Amino acid sequence: MTVVLDTCALIWWSLDPDQLSDQAKLVCDEMEIEKNGLVASISLWEIAIKIKNKKLDLGVSLTTYIETLQKSDVIKIVPIDENLWLESVALEWDHKDPADRVIVALAKKYQANLITADKTIMKFYESVIW
Repeated sequence: MTVVLDTCALIWWSLDPDQLSDQAKLVCDEMEIEKNGLVASISLWEIAIKIKNKKLDLGVSLTTYIETLQKSDVIKIVPIDENLWLESVALEWDHKDPADRVIVALAKKYQANLITADKTIMKFYESVIW
């Protein structure tokens, strides 16, 4: 089954896997074998904002980090097009965070498991792994 990584899960999977729950680690291990991971491009924007606000240090430049992700055969960065934006708005969910909405819409579109520690998402999306 396809796996979508929320922004926090992407950061932890790529930089600090010990931050993942045991269940999330197992699913990420399977993802690495099956090469079936998806990341919404809005997650890269979220990471850039965290870096700009000095809430995150990747240890490498943002450009290097993104280039490494782009070369990965484990995950695919999915551009957010007008259809996914519309799907995110159509969610029957009162959550206002556009990034969370897009990430959930991506997971729904692919009927994917979503790896996240976000409790708001956990309450809304039934196929969360954590």
